[in-house]
Order: sequence, then structure tokens, then C-alpha cells
Amino acid sequence: MAKLAVKLLANAVVVIGLSMWFGDADFLSALLVAVVLGAIAYVLGDMLILPSAGNTAATIGDAALTYLVIWGASAMLDWNISYFDIFVIAFVVGVFEFFFHIWLLQDGIPGRKDNNGHAKFPAQR
Repeated sequence: MAKLAVKLLANAVVVIGLSMWFGDADFLSALLVAVVLGAIAYVLGDMLILPSAGNTAATIGDAALTYLVIWGASAMLDWNISYFDIFVIAFVVGVFEFFFHIWLLQDGIPGRKDNNGHAKFPAQR
């Protein structure tokens, strides 16, 4: 559960901070977007894509998901944020996710029943 908290906190810092800096997002709406994004990314990227397709695919998936969620949120919430700014946020999240995935693969993914104590890198299976 601590790993999920680290992911949510890191994503919140990046998404809230950069969306408020680049655009005119308010704290509460940015927080809501960060929590929703973190939860979806954990289930899709960390629990599904990472064990089956590896770190690169999961990192690209998380960055793409970040881009799409922030793009959609900015349109719905009327944030004044450019496509390039959204790309920067997605890139920063992707860099964090790359190293976060390495940590998950070393110790096992919380919530996965098939870890058997420790997950292995897909190439080592």
C-alpha cells in the first residue's frame, strides 16, 4: 500500500503543480484529476501492462494516459493549457513512472496475486 501512496503523491505533485503553473487550473480540480489519473494508471499500467509487457510499454502507456486525461480534463474544466504543456506534464510523469516500475518489479506489485513473493522482469520469466 505504501507504493500506491508514493505513486499517488508523486503524480499529485507533478500534475497539480504543473497544471496550476502552466494553465489556470485550481487546486481542487487538479487534485481530483491527479487522484483519478493515479488510480487508473495504477490499475492499467502497473497491474496489467507492466507484468505482461514490461517497463517500456507500461511507461509509454502511463505517459499517454496522462496526456489524454489532462487533455480531457483541461477541455472539460476550461483550463488554459497548451498541448505542449500537457506533453511536458506527461513526459515528467513518464520519467517518474519508469523508475517507479523498476521498484515495483523488484519487490512485487501490490494487489497482484501472482507475485509469489517477488515479481521478475518479463525477460527473466
